[in-house]
Amino acid sequence: MARRLLWASLGLAPLTMIVDLVAHVGDVTLFVLAAISLVPLAWLIGEATEHAAQHTGPGIGGFLNATFGNAPELIISLFAVSDGLYEVVRGSLSGSVVGNLLLVLGFSLLVGPTKPIDRRSGLTSLALVLGAVLLFLIPAVPSWHGDHERHSLQVLSIPVAVALLLGYLFVTRRELRRHRAAHVEAAHAGAWSLRVALGVLAIATAATAVVAEILVHTIETFADRAHLSDFFVAAVIVAIVGNAAEHGGAVVVSRRGRVKLATEIALSSGAQVAVFLIPAVAILAWAIKPLALSFRQVEIAVMAGSALLAALLLAGGKSSYWRGAALIGGYVGAALAFYFAGNR
Repeated sequence: MARRLLWASLGLAPLTMIVDLVAHVGDVTLFVLAAISLVPLAWLIGEATEHAAQHTGPGIGGFLNATFGNAPELIISLFAVSDGLYEVVRGSLSGSVVGNLLLVLGFSLLVGPTKPIDRRSGLTSLALVLGAVLLFLIPAVPSWHGDHERHSLQVLSIPVAVALLLGYLFVTRRELRRHRAAHVEAAHAGAWSLRVALGVLAIATAATAVVAEILVHTIETFADRAHLSDFFVAAVIVAIVGNAAEHGGAVVVSRRGRVKLATEIALSSGAQVAVFLIPAVAILAWAIKPLALSFRQVEIAVMAGSALLAALLLAGGKSSYWRGAALIGGYVGAALAFYFAGNR
């Protein structure tokens, strides 16, 4: 039922484009339409990437999953950089980390049965997030005084981004080796042809780029009309939308009893944003406008606090209803912190 609904809702993307070109409706309507349209597009990108990876082997498959799995967030970030919305970029990225660690993981544990989870893998992902947060302090702390977009901070962000990407590649290579046999055995099992998968991937990514541009161009007006800060809209609404399909997938998997897999999805997604997507955006932004990884105190504190809370609750190696509820409560607290922080 959910898959049929997602296939049907793919028509929202062309509808959003037509409304933007022809109907001349307000920015608030366009923002809502674009946000909803990104959900099925994100799902389709994930679906096509998964099918393509069945044909390419674990090495290229892992690269495809890392690159295109984060395509909606990456595209949104780069358009926001182009518009000079640096707080929106950083807010959506930090909000994505927090959303995965607290909201997605929380709902996954809440709806699933009490079962053992992969404690080692989960704590590794959380350690990666905490390591990334420590490195973010290098450009972030100096930004808390003076101009937080100054050139020296932009330059200082580059070695941080490179170090995180190298760490990501090292950990990913190790994990791919560990799971190589499973990947090989699963190859071609009911997969689309490689040509079809890559074609769908190209079309879905192109559509996402157009819809993401509409979303970014309407963020400020939507935030103003809704009496919300641009930062809050980015850190909560845009971050949830960019990950919506993946979030839903983790919860559905958990509901079916596969709590270990759902936990892996949530935690590895949060780690991937911290050590892959954020540094990738920082490096690619130099082709448009340099971006400093000058995260605010509230962003650093909430990302670190989210990782520590998740580690504390998962240290026992078991899932449970109350742990899920505690994580969701933590997300509500994080969202409130983002709300009261307002724009810098």
